[in-house]
Amino acid sequence: MLTDRIRKCNQAPLRPGARYVLYRCSVNRRVEANHALTFVVELANHLGLPVLFYEQLGCEYPYASDRLHTFALQGSTETAARAARLGIGYALDLRWRRRSGDAGWRSALARAAALVVDDYPYGLIAQTEVAQYAVDSSCIVPMRTWDERAYAAYSLRPKMRRILDRFLRPVPALRVHHRFRVAVPEFHTPVLPAAIPELVGRCEIDHSVPPSAQFPGGRAEALRRLRRFLRSRLRRYARHKNDPAMHATSDLSPYLHGGYLSSLEVALAAQNYARENRLMADEFLEELIVRRELAFNFACHTELPHSLRVLPEWARATLQRHKRDRRDPAYAREQFDAGATDDDLWNATQRELRVRGKIHGYFRMYWGKKILEWSRTPEDALQTMIYLNDRYALDGQDPNSYANILWCFGLHDRPWPERPVYGTVRSMSRAGMERKTDVPAYLREIEALR
Repeated sequence: MLTDRIRKCNQAPLRPGARYVLYRCSVNRRVEANHALTFVVELANHLGLPVLFYEQLGCEYPYASDRLHTFALQGSTETAARAARLGIGYALDLRWRRRSGDAGWRSALARAAALVVDDYPYGLIAQTEVAQYAVDSSCIVPMRTWDERAYAAYSLRPKMRRILDRFLRPVPALRVHHRFRVAVPEFHTPVLPAAIPELVGRCEIDHSVPPSAQFPGGRAEALRRLRRFLRSRLRRYARHKNDPAMHATSDLSPYLHGGYLSSLEVALAAQNYARENRLMADEFLEELIVRRELAFNFACHTELPHSLRVLPEWARATLQRHKRDRRDPAYAREQFDAGATDDDLWNATQRELRVRGKIHGYFRMYWGKKILEWSRTPEDALQTMIYLNDRYALDGQDPNSYANILWCFGLHDRPWPERPVYGTVRSMSRAGMERKTDVPAYLREIEALR
């Protein structure tokens, strides 16, 4: 159902005498299972033109660092090779300074018959004089299917179930009729894996956040982790997903956020593997489809979530009533950043974030809840969470991670028994973590991280 994913962004016409159709990839860094690229190829075939896959990596995005730059560049060589095999051109516009200018982008756009971009909640639609389309390849059910914000999973789930089969279908294989034979743009920076540290080192970004050794970027690595999850973890997921010592989760969130995998192909792979091996994948598919797309629904109908004003009324009211409650202990952002609290479990979650670039999902809830409990105000807590998440997490700056952060303040949840600081927002305790999970094993594993 490709047409349900496409929206025209302007009234400009197709450019006559153009040399290609341009795909500006900002989110979905992959050739396969990409509805946007499928539309580009279909449009180019119709016009009798080749396709140029344009990817830009600048230094001005929030919290640009060695970690985030490296993760993005690690997929570039692979994307270029996969595109070339299909006859698609590839150009990487790697900018070295925060104010490098748009010369490369303008030259790429000037030769395009049409522009296609990723449709994404936090993406910016450029003003262009050429026909422009946005295509949703981030969600299984296109996020703009829903014309209003869902209150919680229970309100979105039945709606999704009624139409899910319509969208839960593989993306057709690409068939390029006109190979890209235009000269590679002058601004293109070829990327060899061995050269990535040097390229990153030349960029005007934060060099104090090192790359993650645990989560290298690229589609091949993403597919390897997907296969590992299906073969050795899916059967244990429902029972052990909340205990990091059991290693039952997929660890795919950096690759979904980075665009190396689509949620659609992951869902189909899990569904097929479960059917062939007589397993139940319902718990995993609930998280991947309903919960993740609930987050995209929230992001699609909400401005950037840097304010508690986006919370439901009951959550805002209860946090306001308890705003003056005594915090004991109370920590500054610098102490949170350094993992210097009096709780060794919380410190371990922060260490995992800083070293690995990702926190286990259930323990990230504890991480967030305690920041709320130990911050001077709920507003301070929100800003601290966003800062730490966006600076260190490979799955940060994402609708899913922002929804998870705001869940700590009551988003997509319900009132619970009242207590200090939290009010009726759900709390989490160290005793509860020790009762439900193997905390000593987690502490040992994180302590061993280098």
